[in-house]
Amino acid sequence: MSGTSPVYGGIEAGGTKWVCAVADAGGRITDTEVIPTTTPAATLDGAVRFLRRHEPLAAIGVGSFGPIDLRPGSPTYGHITSTPKPGWADTDIVSPLRAALGVPVQVDTDVNAAALGEWRRGAAAGLTTFAYMTVGTGIGVGALVNGRPVHGLLHPEFGHIRVPRDAVRDPFTGSCPFHGDCLEGLASGEAMRRRWGRPAEHLDDPWAWELEADYLALAVLTLTYALSPERVVVGGGVAGRPSLLPAVRAKVLGLAAGYPATPALTDPAATAAYVVGPSLGGRSGITGAVELARDLAPNAGSPGAAVVDDARGSAPRA
Repeated sequence: MSGTSPVYGGIEAGGTKWVCAVADAGGRITDTEVIPTTTPAATLDGAVRFLRRHEPLAAIGVGSFGPIDLRPGSPTYGHITSTPKPGWADTDIVSPLRAALGVPVQVDTDVNAAALGEWRRGAAAGLTTFAYMTVGTGIGVGALVNGRPVHGLLHPEFGHIRVPRDAVRDPFTGSCPFHGDCLEGLASGEAMRRRWGRPAEHLDDPWAWELEADYLALAVLTLTYALSPERVVVGGGVAGRPSLLPAVRAKVLGLAAGYPATPALTDPAATAAYVVGPSLGGRSGITGAVELARDLAPNAGSPGAAVVDDARGSAPRA
């Protein structure tokens, strides 16, 4: 890399498609390619072919669907674990990339990557604690606290929290193969498709969207009470419906019932600034994946950067 500007690779590894990108030293994305998520071998091969066209690379960042092992030093670091996606359980996505391209690879969840992208370059810039909730085929949450993604036992699986369901008002028992009527089982795009018999983008029934807003407002308020984020960013394909976020904000105000007495939960104008859409639109995830790669540079200089934990992964700087 001597005498050249570093090139960073990023992969937003989704269950339907992988978005691959390369970026310059400043994090500006210069090229992208979308690869359908088929078998692990074919999908990884497609990503490697794209990235090889841009060698030499300095590092690669991956924001992946999961669950995924994020424990540095674990023998299964970078493995997708108990996913219901056929053919992908127990798939190692880090070692094949590192072996094929010979550079450090850092992985996090797809929603943590999206959160990182919005924190560095989007709707959460300047904040210390915030949450990014994606509502698409599934539901996930990425959270940053003092600029560090929340990890622990594994990583947050907020889509699987239990939310109240009135069985008379909503007789649908849920789509989650593990929990039935958890948040994802009631409010994800897949849940809407199964409940109403057609995809969310083809739904115009006001009652369908009122019910969706009810469940998402419960989720936002739970996030607020549990994590106390300074802002909640709500993205994903389902959340892109223009009327949905205003309805969610109104319901959050009603559910909060004035407690605690903070403007975000008592004043409509403040709530509109508290529950927002992503500034980066559909590029939050791939932007964050590139930022994961840039964090592996010894002098990345970005807040909340990470350093490599030898060949096994990375850990946040203190």
